[in-house]
Amino acid sequence: MSEHSNEIKQLAEEFEACQKVLLALGDENRQHLILEMMKIDECGGVRVGTITEKTNLSRPAVSHHIQILKEAGILKMRREGTKHYYYFDADTEAMNRLIHMLEHAKRFMEQLPDRSVQKAERRL
Repeated sequence: MSEHSNEIKQLAEEFEACQKVLLALGDENRQHLILEMMKIDECGGVRVGTITEKTNLSRPAVSHHIQILKEAGILKMRREGTKHYYYFDADTEAMNRLIHMLEHAKRFMEQLPDRSVQKAERRL
């Protein structure tokens, strides 16, 4: 077992705990949807129809992506009668886990030797 095995195992567990947020943010359509919502600049929330008008996505597709963002804790929804407004209100615990995991991965990678040089030397 290598000296880094425990840390790699811990990083894997942290990564797994962040999968919903990473999946939600990793999709190009959801990134576009988030950017368009930011450009609308309506902190009180945005309706699906407004988001649909700003994207090249169908209304069902926008609703699907919003659901994934809600489940990941990135968006929340409020109701006014029959109208639904979606707004950013990220789950701070989920975001803190993501930030912690990324910082941990960065610190860990900074400790590793430059393996590209070793690999090149082995080929000789």
